[in-house]
Amino acid sequence: MNRVPISQPEALALDVGGLTPLTTTDYPGQLAAVVFCQGCPWRCGYCHNPHLIPRDGDAAGWADVLSFLRRRQGLLDAVVFSGGEPTLQSGLLEACTTVREMGFKVGLHTAGTYPERLAAVLPVLDWVGMDIKAPFASYDRITQVPGSADRARESLSLLLQSGVEYEIRTTLHAGLLSHAQVLELAHELAGAGVRDFVLQAFRTQGCAEPLLCRGDGGNYSWDLLRSELNAMFPRFSIRSA
Repeated sequence: MNRVPISQPEALALDVGGLTPLTTTDYPGQLAAVVFCQGCPWRCGYCHNPHLIPRDGDAAGWADVLSFLRRRQGLLDAVVFSGGEPTLQSGLLEACTTVREMGFKVGLHTAGTYPERLAAVLPVLDWVGMDIKAPFASYDRITQVPGSADRARESLSLLLQSGVEYEIRTTLHAGLLSHAQVLELAHELAGAGVRDFVLQAFRTQGCAEPLLCRGDGGNYSWDLLRSELNAMFPRFSIRSA
């Protein structure tokens, strides 16, 4: 990667909650760093980063991230903005543009919470991992926020129309989604034109909801799900806990 001067100011509205300096799993096929953004308006019980849901205004962390990335130019392939929900933050577009100017590919992890902000940032993204929570009729039960299904559906449509590479993924907990609901969701996604779909097994790490952690979240017939969904998507996989 060529070194490119940074034209954007460092003091922007991006509240940073943490940084993973190196990962091979958060952007497919790339060596990446992950910038964790604070804040999320949804309250999914299985969230594994609940400490990022509050937003304490630590914008100073962005300067530290930039300092780190300057030292990694030519060594890392990509930078992923995760959370929390990155599109909550008004400085996301500026941050993504800055990272791209530094020569990195830009990835985003999002639940599609703010379609209008996703639309603004899509032109500077190289890859998106979008979390779709449930069949749209069951969305509010997972997010605990009324109207969340409409936002997720709009964001999914924007992503699929954009031409940006993506992965759609759904976290499964048997206490939240039945086998039948998983199939319902798969039919909705396939009908929308999704080509790359991943089921993620629930993991207790970071989860702050005791009832979910005590239950058998993985009580699915995984082989049956694999056989049923393989035929529905050109690319389908199951990611273990």
